[in-house]
Amino acid sequence: MAEEHTELEERIIIKDQHTKEIDLVNRDPKHINEDVVKVEFEDVIAEPVGTYSFDGVWKTSYTTFTVSKYWCYRLLSALLGVPLAVIQCVSRIYSLCIHTFCDPLFEALSKICGNIRVALRKEI
Repeated sequence: MAEEHTELEERIIIKDQHTKEIDLVNRDPKHINEDVVKVEFEDVIAEPVGTYSFDGVWKTSYTTFTVSKYWCYRLLSALLGVPLAVIQCVSRIYSLCIHTFCDPLFEALSKICGNIRVALRKEI
């Protein structure tokens, strides 16, 4: 009975690890990206005092910069995020296939070619 109870507890613990809630508001709870450069509009585009563009151009530049930064990040994370997240799993499968199929082939070839002897003679 005690063994069944511990097995049930292990299943619950494993299930809890896979169904853990994700915080969609604070996506960096461990502050990993604190030292990453945060680029804002004012850091990239600035106008000297006394020489200003039209207000409409300035507002459009700000909107274009902000929206472009937002959508570039979203598109790149959508295109690259999932493949990079599964790359560890894919690399293990690839490694397993290489070791299963290629290692025996190359080992056999090395044994075949390992007994080849070449002798050079110079005849006059």
